[in-house]
Amino acid sequence: MEKIRWGIIGCAGIAKRAVIPGIQQSETGVVSAIASRGLDKAKQTAEELNIPTAYGSYEELLADPNIDGVYIPLPNHLHKEWAIRAAEAGKHVLCEKPLAINASEAEEMVEACEKAGVVFAEAFMYRYHPRYTMIQDIIKSGEIGELRGIHGNFTFNNAKDMANVRYKQEWGGGSLYDVGVYPISAARMLLDQEPQAATVHALFSEEHDNVDMMASGILEFDKGVALTFDCGMWAAFRNNLEILGTEGRIEVPSAFVVNQDETDNIYVVTNDGRREVEVPRLNQYALQADALGRSIRTGEPLPFPATDAIHNMKVLDACLTSAKERRRVEI
Repeated sequence: MEKIRWGIIGCAGIAKRAVIPGIQQSETGVVSAIASRGLDKAKQTAEELNIPTAYGSYEELLADPNIDGVYIPLPNHLHKEWAIRAAEAGKHVLCEKPLAINASEAEEMVEACEKAGVVFAEAFMYRYHPRYTMIQDIIKSGEIGELRGIHGNFTFNNAKDMANVRYKQEWGGGSLYDVGVYPISAARMLLDQEPQAATVHALFSEEHDNVDMMASGILEFDKGVALTFDCGMWAAFRNNLEILGTEGRIEVPSAFVVNQDETDNIYVVTNDGRREVEVPRLNQYALQADALGRSIRTGEPLPFPATDAIHNMKVLDACLTSAKERRRVEI
């Protein structure tokens, strides 16, 4: 299979730290170019990460006929513009989460990519790791009984970095956009359904441009099942998931961050005891790149269609409305 030649639009930390190395370790992709609004920054990043070509504008990268697909790790408010421009340039698109700043924007992006005939995906890397298939298999086996609820969290403390793009309201800042999306998307995936309503309480910080620095909420699903979650950018680090059943539970101590060691393992707790389930030591960013690579080259369907991102944004819209207006919001 001819490898996908990826171009990176922006020099964000997540791109340099995780996604670019992931593509470079993948079986189907190579990173051929990187662009920044300043050529010096692009050249520096290209040199650090062994990327052959650097551009001083995003437009130049999109005009490069040797680029097959682009990864967009720009601030959230720029996702729509550059995803659509990339699609119009005939490039396949992997866009960082959250896909947009509302569901309406997400719909425009998906429509543009469908019209251009390009592959489009939201960068939820954790979903491509086989441990989530393993979790789904345990649920289906009936070992933990009938599902009663899911609890997820993702928090970290970066509140002193006042210049961080996450703390700019107009740029789509806030903890729900940044890390709340993880337990929300995980619950939707594991339950294979959409929530009916959201109730969220949040800490909006004046010193951080009034973005939600911490949020706690509940999403209502069928049969009385709920996701309870919290997310934050001004709290101690954790990223856990618990799936509770009538006969037991599944614990995922590091639910969204993979370290490629024993901390990635999951645990099943029942009346018979607590057993550790060892999972493969794999790079989830490489797995994500390979899923897109196969879809681009062979037409293999992505495990998560682009429309899934629209549904996730609808839930986020409801969560933010609930937090701001202090009320339950139907979805």
